[in-house]
Amino acid sequence: MTPKIGIVWFRQDLRLHDNEALTEALQHCDKIIPVYVFEERIFQGKTRQFGFPKTGKFRAKFLLESVEDLRRSLRTKGSELVVRFGKPVEELFKIAKQFKTSWVFCNRERTQEELDVQDELEHRLWSIGQEVRYSRGKLLYYTSDLPFPITQVPEVFTHFRKEVERAVQVRQPLSVPTTLPAFDLDLDIGILPTLEELGHEPYEADERAALAFKGGETAGLERLHNYLWSSDAAKSYFDTRNELLGADYSTKFSAWLAQGCLSPKKIYHELKAFEHQRGENKSTYWIFFELLWRDFYRLMAKKHGNKLFLRGGLRGEIDPKQRNDHKLLQVWIDGRTGVPFIDANMRELKHTGFMSNRGRQNVASFLVNDLRVNWQMGAEYFESQLIDYDTASNWGNWNYVAGVGNDPREDRYFNTLNQARQYDPQGDYVRHWLPELQTIAGPQVHRPDALAKDELSNAIYWPMPTQNQW
Repeated sequence: MTPKIGIVWFRQDLRLHDNEALTEALQHCDKIIPVYVFEERIFQGKTRQFGFPKTGKFRAKFLLESVEDLRRSLRTKGSELVVRFGKPVEELFKIAKQFKTSWVFCNRERTQEELDVQDELEHRLWSIGQEVRYSRGKLLYYTSDLPFPITQVPEVFTHFRKEVERAVQVRQPLSVPTTLPAFDLDLDIGILPTLEELGHEPYEADERAALAFKGGETAGLERLHNYLWSSDAAKSYFDTRNELLGADYSTKFSAWLAQGCLSPKKIYHELKAFEHQRGENKSTYWIFFELLWRDFYRLMAKKHGNKLFLRGGLRGEIDPKQRNDHKLLQVWIDGRTGVPFIDANMRELKHTGFMSNRGRQNVASFLVNDLRVNWQMGAEYFESQLIDYDTASNWGNWNYVAGVGNDPREDRYFNTLNQARQYDPQGDYVRHWLPELQTIAGPQVHRPDALAKDELSNAIYWPMPTQNQW
């Protein structure tokens, strides 16, 4: 009998644990061909409107490390990872046709660019009698388990959370396969590209970074273990989550979640085990709460489609005061607005690809409400720069801050100075990222414009502009 062969197309599910596509392929196939395609659209393309590199150097490096780690893991199971660069439709179709495979198994994506690729692949495979079999890999909950259809997902997070918590259990994560079918096909496995081949110069990680993010399932599971079991940081998450300096003020699982190196179900059940052994509290619940937000944004993206990316957002309401001001946008990107708290956060993002959640809310509010710049410009810069970029979460959060999302509150304005004094009371974070302000002690660093000239003699900074000057 001719063996059945299936392709497992790894996308944003770069792991062996809780991988439904891989699990289903093993149930249906005698042989599998694991494949990862470095999409030229992602690594050489630009963002939708404003032309930022679609994938900046920090995420590109993280992805390379993640794919390399996946290849190592597959090899320990007796398999291999085939690597290609180009268009997934073309590369997968070539392999499917050459080996007369039966199916391509993959994780389903929900936003337009990814949908277009999926649809095109599906049509190409139909032409040779093959099909795509989709799986779920991004959500904490299965959509089939939800107490409502996608079209009726509550528009307000609190309503969504209450209904889901009341009615749905989180399924157990799928196990890592013990072994995989031997990879004995006459197929060039391909070489992983270098960072330079992906369009970026090699770089040294900034020693000021909150965490040295390393891509891959191995590093993701190590981070999960360290945050829960080694440091006990989960017990104090609620109290520390808005801090700005250090590795453990927040979980920082987001980069591994975004690329599927960590499964949200895996995090949830590890968290429940931690609660069982070491006790549950508001902090452990709040980690689950953050996972719920990820699901909510992804379901909103599925429900509303491309409205998420439009200037009027989910509400369809355009603010005429916001403008496409490239000069002001660049000032914000470079961290040279003259507002230390904003500039420190933007410098961190520029030099590391990461920024705290508190920082993201503040810089987004500042761009939209103080600089009056079109929020889409900020969202696209984040898309390019963030090491943990997740389409639904990024665009959902920008909708939220810009006032075009489904938040019932009308005013999403953050008073920057009040926020700085509350979350960086002694100015340690500002001085960490703005060395030109090192000589200004204590909370005065948040208002260098209020200091006497002789107090600024050793500080190289620029006057804080008024709103009329922006």
